[in-house]
Amino acid sequence: MPGRMGLDVLVVGAGNAALCAALAARGLGASVEVLECAPKSQAGGNTTFTGGAMRVVYSGVEDLVKLMPGLTEQERGAAEFGTYRSEDFFEDMARVTESRADPDLVEVLVDDSLPTLLWMQQNGVKFQPSYGRQAFNVEGKFRFWGGLAVEVNGGGPGLFYQLARAATSVGIPIHYESRAVDLLFDGHAVHGVRVRTPSNVHDLEARAVVLACGGFEANLEWRTRYLGPGWDLAKVRGTPFNLGDGIRMALEIGASPAGHWSGCHAVAWDMNAPEFGDLKVGDGFQKHSYPLGIMVNAKGRRFVDEGADYRNFTYAKYGRRILEQPGQFAWQVFDGRVSQFLRSEYRIREVTRVRADTLEDLAARLEGVDRESFMRTVAAFNSAVTQDVPFDPNVKDGRRTIGIDPPKSNWSNPIDRPPFEAYMVTCGITFTFGGLRIDPTTSVLDTYGSRIPGLYAAGELVGGLFYFNYPGGTGLTSGAVFGRRAGTSAARHALESASR
Repeated sequence: MPGRMGLDVLVVGAGNAALCAALAARGLGASVEVLECAPKSQAGGNTTFTGGAMRVVYSGVEDLVKLMPGLTEQERGAAEFGTYRSEDFFEDMARVTESRADPDLVEVLVDDSLPTLLWMQQNGVKFQPSYGRQAFNVEGKFRFWGGLAVEVNGGGPGLFYQLARAATSVGIPIHYESRAVDLLFDGHAVHGVRVRTPSNVHDLEARAVVLACGGFEANLEWRTRYLGPGWDLAKVRGTPFNLGDGIRMALEIGASPAGHWSGCHAVAWDMNAPEFGDLKVGDGFQKHSYPLGIMVNAKGRRFVDEGADYRNFTYAKYGRRILEQPGQFAWQVFDGRVSQFLRSEYRIREVTRVRADTLEDLAARLEGVDRESFMRTVAAFNSAVTQDVPFDPNVKDGRRTIGIDPPKSNWSNPIDRPPFEAYMVTCGITFTFGGLRIDPTTSVLDTYGSRIPGLYAAGELVGGLFYFNYPGGTGLTSGAVFGRRAGTSAARHALESASR
């Protein structure tokens, strides 16, 4: 990688956002190279650890057929895909972020979601219905819920493989074990990066740089500094390489921070998962079927409304609530009535689980939990369940509890049918919400609100989109939408600069 000013666009990172940026820039005729700090066997950032779900606007099954041309008539007849309109996406973003999300960025995200996924398909990414995660088979019919009907074939690993293959096919080199450590900045514009490899440190010049190398969730010190006490104890769901390098480099040259720096996407994660993500398990350590049961802490008490909404709109904030509990853990408890609906991640080998034929025996096996308090909690919960509303896991059924705190608003069933099973979880952090301030072109802005020429950003290091919470499947869509836009903007800047 010799330093040269002949390079148009340099992309830092090799996940979904980065590779979409690289492909978009190359599509405009720019010369492009990609830097990935991880070795090839661990490349792809957080993308490789996701399930591959992507939130997208669609007016009906006709739009989905454009994305998934292999969808057969039989599959279409066996499912109710519904619609997910632009106004639904806007409303979900406003509701879960408490109306703090940058409206200009949200407008880009929503309006570009379907065109971007269609563009990805044209670049070799294959999509499929998200049957296992977003639709239960009830009486022979799948009904999709929560506005999330599409996922990438092969999940996150499949997405990285397909994008990397597309990049390679159009002549974009990906340099592994190449960490960007500083931006080359002349006081006005960015002209490349300083790169550290196992053998040397050198400067790599380029007319434009796209930062798409993730947030700071793997940086224990930054986590504790910005998210607060206790966050040094959280597990990291994904890559150990997201240390905040892109954010740091930009801030050092005067970029403006933006977004919810004390907030993050954090979920229920297996208690005995490793410190960082394991590519062999992927996102299998997550435990997202809690709306069908109850969660209790070490005191044997419930602490959240498990059925407040579809899990798409609560799972990313409940990790924080688990971290706040004594011992930073909780047990998810289910009975035989709902075991058939538990997601596939509950059936993997690497799981912390106990089973019993009686509640008393289950209580005795819940490590770290006050047994008597747990039994009282279950008894009170069972008595509070309304029996006149039918249970339906595909809709917010209104089957609630009455007279207990916290309530359970939907999907409430007595915990009384054996066998009983429980899963021990802690907090797993996915990505941080704070990052760099960008405008809708993805230009990075300085602290005075001006664009930094030659510098663009996309993906999880962008601030301003997510606050407090997150609609499931929006991360990959955001990365693709703003990655594509960043690559386009960077290429135009570079090609215009070269022509002067």
